[in-house]
Amino acid sequence: MTPTTDSRPLLRADAVSRRFGGLAAVKDVSVDLHQGQIHAVIGTNGAGKSTLINLLSGEIPVSAGRIELNGRDITRLAQPRRARHGVGRSYQRTTIFPSFTVLENCRLCAQAELQRPWALWESAGRCNQSLAIARQALHDAGLSDAASSLAGSMSHGKKRQLEIAMCLATRPRVLLLDEPLAGMGSEETERMLSLLESLKKEHAILLVEHDMDAVFRVADRITVMVNGTVIASGDPESIRSNDDVKVAYLGTH
Repeated sequence: MTPTTDSRPLLRADAVSRRFGGLAAVKDVSVDLHQGQIHAVIGTNGAGKSTLINLLSGEIPVSAGRIELNGRDITRLAQPRRARHGVGRSYQRTTIFPSFTVLENCRLCAQAELQRPWALWESAGRCNQSLAIARQALHDAGLSDAASSLAGSMSHGKKRQLEIAMCLATRPRVLLLDEPLAGMGSEETERMLSLLESLKKEHAILLVEHDMDAVFRVADRITVMVNGTVIASGDPESIRSNDDVKVAYLGTH
């Protein structure tokens, strides 16, 4: 699915900036995320990619600019409220509960979205809604068969899949994914790329990733950042042939 040119983005960042003292970590960055698209953001370390995700998710406030979710201004909403409105994210580092089962990890996230996190300790018969959401999230992430496994016992790739499932358990419309392929082997990478392709049908996805082969395979649109600013944004072929991008980042890729 490719959005039409006049379709409204699910998430829009308009000229957002973030300063830390005298340093502009992100400067006047605009990006639109549409359902049915994977929008990749690439750049070298320190380019501002993770800061951008933190701004979009609400973990840190913008210094300037505006962020809209489905046309609604959410610029001043903190991360928990943005999550409840449908903005989900993953992190560079694994953020699971290793001593819980895979299902329990997802169930806890579902209950947080339902604003009943204490219900983890209730009997199954008293929290059918959160269990149903958790099981659906595991199904969508390809982890149904691992529901009863301890999260800490799984492979690195499966743990990253679980993080996606935990994000899905909050029932987001937008997925902000920070290096979901980091540390994966070839088989795990293929599995994750297939998962992302399936998830974009119902979500708008922002993908921050260093694996350029993967980015150019799955991205519908790519934004390139250097020193906190955007130097190019477009479809993969236009980015591949962009002279400024070649000089700044891709080299001969």
